[in-house]
Amino acid sequence: MNWTIALPEIVLACIGMAILIFGVLRKSDSTLLCTMFSIGGYLIAGMLVLTGTQGFGYHGQFVSDPFSAFNQILILSGAALCTVLALDWNESQGIARFELPVLTLFATVGMMVMASASNLMTLYLGLELHSLPLYVLAASQRDNLRSSEAGLKYFVLSSLASGLLLYGISLVYGFSGTMDLMGLHDLLKTPANASPGLIVGIVFVFVGLAFKVSAVPFHMWTPDVYEGAPTPVTVFFATAPKVAAMSLLLRVMGTSFASLVGAWQELIVIVSICSMVLGALAAIGQSNIKRLMAYSSIGHMGYALIGLAVGTAEGARGTLVYMLIYVFMSAGAFGCILAMRRKGQPFEKISDLSGLATNDPALALALAIFMFSLAGIPLMSGFFAKLYIFLSAVQAGLWTLAIIGVLASVVSAFYYIRVIKVMYFDAPVERFDARPASLSIVVAATGLFTTFFFLFPAPVVAAAQAAAGVLFR
Repeated sequence: MNWTIALPEIVLACIGMAILIFGVLRKSDSTLLCTMFSIGGYLIAGMLVLTGTQGFGYHGQFVSDPFSAFNQILILSGAALCTVLALDWNESQGIARFELPVLTLFATVGMMVMASASNLMTLYLGLELHSLPLYVLAASQRDNLRSSEAGLKYFVLSSLASGLLLYGISLVYGFSGTMDLMGLHDLLKTPANASPGLIVGIVFVFVGLAFKVSAVPFHMWTPDVYEGAPTPVTVFFATAPKVAAMSLLLRVMGTSFASLVGAWQELIVIVSICSMVLGALAAIGQSNIKRLMAYSSIGHMGYALIGLAVGTAEGARGTLVYMLIYVFMSAGAFGCILAMRRKGQPFEKISDLSGLATNDPALALALAIFMFSLAGIPLMSGFFAKLYIFLSAVQAGLWTLAIIGVLASVVSAFYYIRVIKVMYFDAPVERFDARPASLSIVVAATGLFTTFFFLFPAPVVAAAQAAAGVLFR
């Protein structure tokens, strides 16, 4: 069994249950305490991940290796950032309940299981454990019609994607006789074992996972859910779940089906190109900054998929570096969006940022940094994220994919720079409310990382290289 392989997940789940019992039994409001306990749980789980042993457990259904550790640390970081950002916002909107950080924590447990899954059934259990709390979180602002609509849309469409994934898993099992990822890898080394039914199963598995990263054409839920869900929940949707789903895509395609790269590479290339193009073009006409960020995330997942399309360890390394940088860029950008409040009421229009550089130069500078980075302007971390991705595509001879990616980046720069233009060159409007210290700390930390990443890329790239070395062997 070797149950200690899953010690971080077990400890985090136990902490979540303890926080839930504490919140129920405590008579007075316990939102702040439960939030602090949740953040403490993430820190404990992170230390256990870094100091834990590596190997397989639970009869080969669970694995701890550099790849899972890299993604789990990133998932925990994203969850902690979102929990901190949610604290003051939930209080001001009257939805501060102790259940929200607990739901976030349980979703994080599911994502950690996803990152360590070495069996298709473990993969599905982790994915469902992470999805169920997200349905509730998206609709957590119960008196807001948009939030209820977001929760319902995500529930219906995610359920459909889960069904497609489960159908794909059943096809893979039916035509191969195993659900073990390494078992599939060994089986498919013999080309004769790759039956048409198995290939169809692979396609369905990819479709189910592509929905979770909001890749085209499985992106339809993203703009509405991003706009309708409470903004801290949107931050969560944009960070940790994307890492978990992308890690699953890399693990499944780079382990089980690595020898069949020729069969699925074209599919990934098409989805990547469509995601980049739609993300670049659809965001141009957006006036709501949360919808703009939704289409932006679709485009960024298209860039990240380039590394998977390459089908090598170098491509996987590029995707892992990209996801790490993307999490900090997105968390920082949404932190600035959370600061868009007047008299306690949130504002989401891009025009509400008019003249921000005059009213709040620090916030304008921070948002400008994140917009430049998301656009891939040189010396910002986003530039290096795209550089590693495009280099891997060029080295693999996928010139068309790299060129389309560069062109999509140029087009998308228009709407990022438009936000900066509104802040710095339009007439000032009413000032936003004073920012809470927790939000300022998150924005400052992520802003410093985004700005000065070029000074210390080596540790991140080395960790991503060690993680990617597990795949495409």
